[in-house]
Amino acid sequence: MRGPVSPMSFPAIPYPPSSYTRGADFARLLTERILILDGAMGTMIQRYKLDEAAFRGERFAAHGKDVRGNNELLSLTRPEVILEIHRDYLAAGADILETNTFGATSIAQGDYELPELAYELNLASARLARQACDEFGTPERPRFVAGALGPQPKTASISPDVNDPAARNVTFDELRAAYAEQLNGLLDGGIDLVLIETIFDTLNAKAAIFAVEEVFEARGERLPVMVSGTVTDASGRILSGQTVEAFWNSMRHARPITIGLNCALGAALMRPYIAELSKISDTFVCVYPNAGLPNPLSDTGFDETPEDTSRLLEEFARAGFVNVVGGCCGTTPDHIRAIADKVAGLPLRQPPVIEAKMRLSGLEALNVDEQTLFVNVGERTNVTGSKMFARLIREEKFDEALAVARQQVENGAQIIDINMDEAMLDSQASMARFLNLIASEPDISRVPVMIDSSKWTVIEAGLKCVQGKSVVNSISMKEGIEPFLHQARLCRRYGAAVVVMAFDEKGQADTLQRRIDICGRAYKLLVEEVGFPPEDIIFDPNVFAIATGIDEHNHYAVDFIEGTRWIRQNLPHAKVSGGISNVSFSFRGNEPMREAIHTVFLYHAIREGLTMGIVNAGQLGVYADLDPVLRDLVEDVVLDRAEPLGRKDPDDERTSTERLVQFADTVKGSGAKKEEDLAWRSLPYGERLTHSLVHGINAYIVEDTEEARQAVDARGGRTIEVIEGPLMDGMNVVGDLFGSGKMFLPQVVKSARVMKQAVAHLIPFIEEEKRQIEAAGGDVRSKGKIVIATVKGDVHDIGKNIVSVVLQCNNFEVVNMGVMVPATEILAKAKEENADIVGLSGLITPSLEEMAYVASEMQRDDYFRERGLPLLIGGATTSRVHTAVKIAPHYEGPVIYVTDASRSVGVAQNLVSDQAAQYIAGIKDEYERVREQYANRKATPLIPLAEARANKPPIAWDGYQPPRPKFIGRRTFKNFDLAEIARYIDWQPFFQTWDLHGAFPAILDDAVVGDSARKVHADGLDLLKRVIEARWLTANGVVAFYPANSVNDDDIEVYADESRQKVLFTWRNLRQQTAKREGVDNKCLADFIAPKDSGIADYIGMFAVTSGLGIEKWEAEFQKQLDDYSSIMLKAIADRLAEAFAEAMHERVRKDLWGYAADETLDNQALIKEAYRGIRPAPGYPACPEHTVKRDMFETMACQDIGMELTDSLAMYPAAAVSGFYFSHPESQYFNVGKIGEDQLADYAARSGRSEDELRRALMSSL
Repeated sequence: MRGPVSPMSFPAIPYPPSSYTRGADFARLLTERILILDGAMGTMIQRYKLDEAAFRGERFAAHGKDVRGNNELLSLTRPEVILEIHRDYLAAGADILETNTFGATSIAQGDYELPELAYELNLASARLARQACDEFGTPERPRFVAGALGPQPKTASISPDVNDPAARNVTFDELRAAYAEQLNGLLDGGIDLVLIETIFDTLNAKAAIFAVEEVFEARGERLPVMVSGTVTDASGRILSGQTVEAFWNSMRHARPITIGLNCALGAALMRPYIAELSKISDTFVCVYPNAGLPNPLSDTGFDETPEDTSRLLEEFARAGFVNVVGGCCGTTPDHIRAIADKVAGLPLRQPPVIEAKMRLSGLEALNVDEQTLFVNVGERTNVTGSKMFARLIREEKFDEALAVARQQVENGAQIIDINMDEAMLDSQASMARFLNLIASEPDISRVPVMIDSSKWTVIEAGLKCVQGKSVVNSISMKEGIEPFLHQARLCRRYGAAVVVMAFDEKGQADTLQRRIDICGRAYKLLVEEVGFPPEDIIFDPNVFAIATGIDEHNHYAVDFIEGTRWIRQNLPHAKVSGGISNVSFSFRGNEPMREAIHTVFLYHAIREGLTMGIVNAGQLGVYADLDPVLRDLVEDVVLDRAEPLGRKDPDDERTSTERLVQFADTVKGSGAKKEEDLAWRSLPYGERLTHSLVHGINAYIVEDTEEARQAVDARGGRTIEVIEGPLMDGMNVVGDLFGSGKMFLPQVVKSARVMKQAVAHLIPFIEEEKRQIEAAGGDVRSKGKIVIATVKGDVHDIGKNIVSVVLQCNNFEVVNMGVMVPATEILAKAKEENADIVGLSGLITPSLEEMAYVASEMQRDDYFRERGLPLLIGGATTSRVHTAVKIAPHYEGPVIYVTDASRSVGVAQNLVSDQAAQYIAGIKDEYERVREQYANRKATPLIPLAEARANKPPIAWDGYQPPRPKFIGRRTFKNFDLAEIARYIDWQPFFQTWDLHGAFPAILDDAVVGDSARKVHADGLDLLKRVIEARWLTANGVVAFYPANSVNDDDIEVYADESRQKVLFTWRNLRQQTAKREGVDNKCLADFIAPKDSGIADYIGMFAVTSGLGIEKWEAEFQKQLDDYSSIMLKAIADRLAEAFAEAMHERVRKDLWGYAADETLDNQALIKEAYRGIRPAPGYPACPEHTVKRDMFETMACQDIGMELTDSLAMYPAAAVSGFYFSHPESQYFNVGKIGEDQLADYAARSGRSEDELRRALMSSL
């Protein structure tokens, strides 16, 4: 027998149990054990083999339409059958019975010409389920009736007419009325819960939710609501196109007690989607899959036996995915009995605490929080702002109008604003038609919609057409408080976020104080009276035109920017938006000027917290690229400068507006061109190709490849022979030179670039031959195929890309999936490609856990387990010991650690050779020895935490006066001079990137690798020069200083200001716990900050820098040119610049911004050797192995303002980025925390409020 499971806390999303008028016991039981839902009703009814007469009974004997198959009718004509099925499920162990009402609405019953029976069917069905539950229920084991609201046979999001994508055969209001009638019958029949199930169109479900809330309000009742969607196939989307996360975002407003999936798929195929839902849902999770896939030869019509289904659901429970389990199509009481037995006593899933974000959706999710970069709201689908769009809508040229919307999305709009307020339009009808058309265009509807109108009727018409979570633009208090609250409640019920205009009964807010007063008042009303989630409130503090010549307008932009700052500082989680184009209205007709004004205005508003803006995504400039003269003139107007920078002549008496109006913008450009010629062109084409490949020369590769192709063609050969012959001969020379150490990685990558360009030229010819000769096969007969990816949560890919190139050079076919790739996609791609090997890469510590997860998923999947498909592990944080101890045990197939790119070829070749079995056996034996050595290792002696704390560094705080920084708060450094940063570059890691090892600069003269090192260094310097001169990359940084003191021995409190009353966050640190020799202390970073009880006012700094902004454009360009070498080189340079930027900022901090080492005179070598006072430890590194403080750092520094953000796994994006803390104390030093004991783990868990299991995963390297 398994032991009892401890109850857990109730999650925040569902209504608390005390608010339910029925079903409160169900809510409470969810915190105590996994509950069991019943199985299929239809499957069981089929076993009774009822004929038409049985379905009709006496009452419907003369009905004019066949009713066999109308299962809901049996609640009236054969109630004893339904009752018996209910009893069988309860006897099998079900806690919850679904009513026999899946299709019991007037709409569904219309198919049988019995719509008038809807209420009666629901009443009778609920009473039958209630009777059965009352028979079986006891105070110790209550049973619950879930009133089932099915999906309806008609959909509000999908057109029934292929010729008219805007057509619908049911409206939102028709669905809403049908669901309301159904629910009233169910409530009168005695249900405990509401179950909105088998959702394949989210808009239908939103209509059901709306109806449920209406009925609850009208009856003064509230029941727990369960919501269950249906992923229809392996695409991971419901039928109407939404991803699982988008679906959840659309459903969250219902505050469901459970969210989950049912039907369509068996448990095995459903697993990745339930795993995702479990991770992102801050409520309970319910899953009731089909019994596998349909099988007409089985008794139930489905594949799985009770043992099969229950085993899969047991695994779900053990994985911590579920709170409620049951069965859908093909399941029987035997299935439910087996499921109930398997999950009895298994641990409960604890719903995660999810941070507050505005969670929008189209077909895909868009989550917006404090860390999110500026959100572009496309403005061109607005008839009031675009004459062209207005004309297209008036003339009903909807295809062209859709093209405008598509262009907005392609140009980067993350939300599209739709406005149909035009006097010559039926705005309501136009809004509905256009939104219906968008729903049929997945490349548009993937993003959320902003429904924009000054008329509530138009907004509401739009809300009834969108399945995703949209944004209403807008509501306000201009007509008074009651209409405002009424509209807000409806927006909440429709499941939309809202833009609130700074407008009240007196008019628009046109001063800073009016903006503060109106927004503050509206926020209080929405949050306290409506219960509106604050993260779904977006204030528009009114963007007005500047440079109008009217003095009263001069401060409009400044007031908006300052109002934005006030909102973000005083109204928690609220967002800010604005109609950006309004600011430049006085310059209409002068598009370059308007673009410059928008760019400057956005630059300053975003810095103060502007979340989003309605702006033409295709016409935004880059602040740093503006002509300095124009920028000064525009900023004089936008910022209403008292001392205009654009006034160069002291006698210039023009106003800033007059100066700007008279300015003529100029555009300057420059370019450069390089050409190269060599003397080896007289060789035969085969030798020329080898020469080009070995030396990485691409100038003539197409010409020589074509000559080779023509020669092969002339003798009747096939194009593929060019690749298999002269090109592979050349690459074999490259491989031999590389393998013998006579050629080095940078050269190999250049060779691969040339090879790719040659193959790209030949592919069209090969494809043509394929069409003509079926036997021609593929392009390169490879040694094997490898699928390689950087795991989910990690954005680092330089090493992985190098490995890909090296393997390709050695005649392996490589499918490089990129970065941030989920496990399900990696494994699906491996199957699709029929891969021979899977490779995983990762740089950050959380990636190790993700790799172990991928290995466990491969073990779970028969495809990989039976084939024994090898899994390669690589990346900076990985190691042979970690792979053997932490990853390999999860998968019985070969799991192999690859040290670096040069070793990858040997490993891969061994795995596809005739001696593969022998090689794998050797690896497994080796890893078994590693595991034994690890298990039997001489344990690092640890001392109790109390002793470690007592042995902290003996810092003399008495009389110590910490230096005070020059400012408290944050300061940004945007578009930092790359040339200045480059002076601080540490080149040594650059060579390690290229697998060249040695100290710099000595490596340049190394007898073995010196030649390669000099060449790659020269290429690096050349690219660095281009990056700096052409401003390919943008470097942004932020530095912040705050008062701080250490508390609880090991923690650091960071305070908002000098009063030290408000704690911004507490940085929980770890202490060295290994036994030290006499005189050596046990360090913790908190030791270097003055203790709070000392009364000393100490400080801490923090920073984040990136030099990777803008890199994507050049990566795409290099990819287009098939130039891996330049792509990897650029990433390596960007990484070096990021580290150099961190070094440069730290020097400025020491000498100026904090100023505690103003007289420091260190050269770059001394900086690299860390010869300065103070330290800059980074989360995730040895002194601070726990990453999660990054979230607090990034929020405090508002890193989204400089273009930096964190992934779910706390990797920084862009990848070329560095962040950390500044310590000033002269005794502060770097150290390695190393191993910690169970007592410190428990203490850390208690201090941080995190579970020990979570910390074990996060701190695996320290345990």
